[in-house]
Amino acid sequence: MAELDPSLERWRLVLGQAGDACTGGASLSAQGAARDAALDWLYQRGDGPDQRDLRRAGGLGASTLTTVDWLDDIHRLFPRETVERLERDAVERYGIDEVVTDPAVLERIEPNVTLLKAVLRTKHLMNPEVLHLARRIVEAVVRRLLEELATEVRQSFSGARSRRPSRTARAADFDFRRTIEANLRHHRPEERRLYVEHAHFRSRTRRQLDPWQIILVVDQSGSMTGSVIHSAVTAACLWGLPGIRTHLVAFDTEVVDLTADVDDPVELLLKVQLGGGTDIAKAVAYAAQLVDQPRRAIVAVVTDFYEGGDVHRLERTVKGLVEQGTHVLGLAALDEEANPQYDRQVAQRLADVGAHVGAMTPGELAGFLAFDRDKLVERHLTPLVAEGKLVRKHPDNPSHPDQGYRTAQGALSPGVAE
Repeated sequence: MAELDPSLERWRLVLGQAGDACTGGASLSAQGAARDAALDWLYQRGDGPDQRDLRRAGGLGASTLTTVDWLDDIHRLFPRETVERLERDAVERYGIDEVVTDPAVLERIEPNVTLLKAVLRTKHLMNPEVLHLARRIVEAVVRRLLEELATEVRQSFSGARSRRPSRTARAADFDFRRTIEANLRHHRPEERRLYVEHAHFRSRTRRQLDPWQIILVVDQSGSMTGSVIHSAVTAACLWGLPGIRTHLVAFDTEVVDLTADVDDPVELLLKVQLGGGTDIAKAVAYAAQLVDQPRRAIVAVVTDFYEGGDVHRLERTVKGLVEQGTHVLGLAALDEEANPQYDRQVAQRLADVGAHVGAMTPGELAGFLAFDRDKLVERHLTPLVAEGKLVRKHPDNPSHPDQGYRTAQGALSPGVAE
């Protein structure tokens, strides 16, 4: 029997046995048949095509493959991106907990964020031996995230490159265009080379380094697992930065202060207990007690806003924080995707009393922290007031915590406050 054309074979793998009618009697290659068996092991189980990304028809007989065999096969047969997708579907869509609770599987599996989420959700099912193996996944993923996020955080606090020249030679600040222009007389066309006599570099704008207190308040319900991971890693990146004092508080219906473990995100994540109810008001009230200097504090509440506690108390606490000059962030997600599902009604109520509500990646949060708000007022808003172009909401008290500005002819400009 003839083998399928490679392009048709890919479609046959997508469609499963339902695609046999379109193959003209040609058969899969040996590798194609092995790939098909691996896909069938995962996707021909469960509760119908609405639970899958693709409709794959065929028998539902018991498979002779074990989870360990299947993992070995997919790592041999598919590219890395496909392997990660298959492992993610096995854990998240089909609940195959053996992927993270079987010692034989844990020894073979490639650590990634999806598997870290699964470890955090199932660690209560693990005996000490399995938990020791699972820790390898936690350590590997956290190490990778720390490397990635530390770079973003450092860039946020080092400032952006400006047009002004600098005498400090740093590769990251090399001014390619100005260097080329300044050394054109050293161009040797016959050698196809440009000799650089003087290299030029750009300076960087100063970013916020004055003392700030950042309090991360993280919802540890099951739907927020990704944000829990990135909050722990972000707090570790911020820990020890000049001018930043970091707190990390986790909550469900109870509140746990994890600040003592911020410098060890692996140990911190292994202490997190996912699941349970949600009392956001209680957690925010605890965070409010930690604030030392209201006008130099940021309370970032990472939650999906599905409040199981007292919404009115939550609203009153957030309003009180805003009125005393504290910056309140309501983050429906703090992860790589920043694409959340959340209770929009509760989020809107908090926005109405002055909280900044949205979703951020960890790098965007670092950029927000590094932004120098006092310089905005000093360099831009105060001169515009003096020129009569802006009018203060509280003209007799420039440092009023609820200060705002409006144009001399127009309404109050939203979101601009000292």
